Amino acid sequence: MNIGIFVARRKALKISQVKLCTGICTQATLSKFENNNRVPSLSILSKLCVRLGLTVDDLYQESAETAVQLRHDLDNIEKELMMENYQCVLKRLAKFKPNQIDEINVKMQFCYLRGCVNALVNQQPDKILFDFAQILNDLDERHQTIFTQLAFLGSGIMYARHQETQQADFYFDKVYQHIKAYHPDDHLDEPNRYYLRMLTLIFFTAEFYAGQEKYRLSNQLIDTGVQLCSDERVTYYLPRLKFLATQNAVNQGKQPATIQRLMDETLAFTRINQNEVIEVKLAALKCQFNRQLAENK
Repeated sequence: MNIGIFVARRKALKISQVKLCTGICTQATLSKFENNNRVPSLSILSKLCVRLGLTVDDLYQESAETAVQLRHDLDNIEKELMMENYQCVLKRLAKFKPNQIDEINVKMQFCYLRGCVNALVNQQPDKILFDFAQILNDLDERHQTIFTQLAFLGSGIMYARHQETQQADFYFDKVYQHIKAYHPDDHLDEPNRYYLRMLTLIFFTAEFYAGQEKYRLSNQLIDTGVQLCSDERVTYYLPRLKFLATQNAVNQGKQPATIQRLMDETLAFTRINQNEVIEVKLAALKCQFNRQLAENK
């Protein structure tokens, strides 16, 4: 509730506290509301608002607008995360004040983004797990939203980065089971970011299994991700998925023609999405591939 709207309206109309509360409540009640955030009963508050030409809902309007703006800002930051612009994500998240975020879904999105980017840039485990614990133990303690899966994913990334494979595998298996059970028709009433977050789960899980040399499983997940991109007409993850497929093909010693085709596809999607990070990685992989070809001649 934005009590400032109430106070500003009263002062603009040049109505004293004594006059406003006459016949409704004591001046002490009104003073506690305006100065100490002590909200009176709904009946009293409604009557006070009517005298000022307001409704109780008007006092929440600015808070609602703030929540919409927060969601918009976090959605844009999430796009930056998908594009691997991690320093940009860190910089923009640092401007937020978590204790001022009231809406549960917005708070979960913030915790997921901060925890995940900190895992990806190798911050200390306690800093990372604090954000995920808020989701798993408080905000989504019944584990009913996709943010639980994203918290599992971030935990897996963190343990993988610290080469604690057993712990990482525990979390990635949870995510993998969720991916297998996913069906788009089950989430028709969800915001359109659901499938983008599914792509996040798919990509990092595929990357983890590739690192474990489980290429068949990794490639299956890549195919699932590419199909989801096609179904939803979204290209954010295509450069990363195609690059991972190319990397797997190189490590598996696939035919040069197959690898070259995957490189061409990766480069095309990279340029469409202006993903400079993948373009640099692809150039390095191409040099590695060319060296291997030269050594095998």
